[in-house]
Amino acid sequence: MALTRDFRETIRERAQREPAFRRALLREAVELMLSGDETTGRAILRNYINATVGFPELSEATAIPATSLMRMFGPKGNPSARNLFRVLAHLQSQEGVSFALKPQR
Repeated sequence: MALTRDFRETIRERAQREPAFRRALLREAVELMLSGDETTGRAILRNYINATVGFPELSEATAIPATSLMRMFGPKGNPSARNLFRVLAHLQSQEGVSFALKPQR
C-alpha cells in the first residue's frame, strides 16, 4: 500500500523534532531485520531515510546510486550485505548511536 504524503510528512516532522523517535525508528528497523522480518525492517528504514538524511545525501555518503538505494529499501528490495552494512554504518554514525549484539537470556 502506498503511503500518503501526509503520513510521510508526519514521520519527517516528528523525526526532526524528536531525536528519540529517530533513534527508535532506526533501532526498530535493525531489530526487525535481525529477527527475520526484513520486509518490515526495510520499510521502516526507508521511512527513516526519507525523514532524515534523504536518498541523495545517503547516496553521496555511501557511493551507492540513489536509485539503487531506493530499490534496495523498496517492497521488493534485496540489498546485498555489503550495501546494507554500508548504509547502516553511515546512519549509525549520523545518528550518534552504535548497535551491538548481545546474547539473549
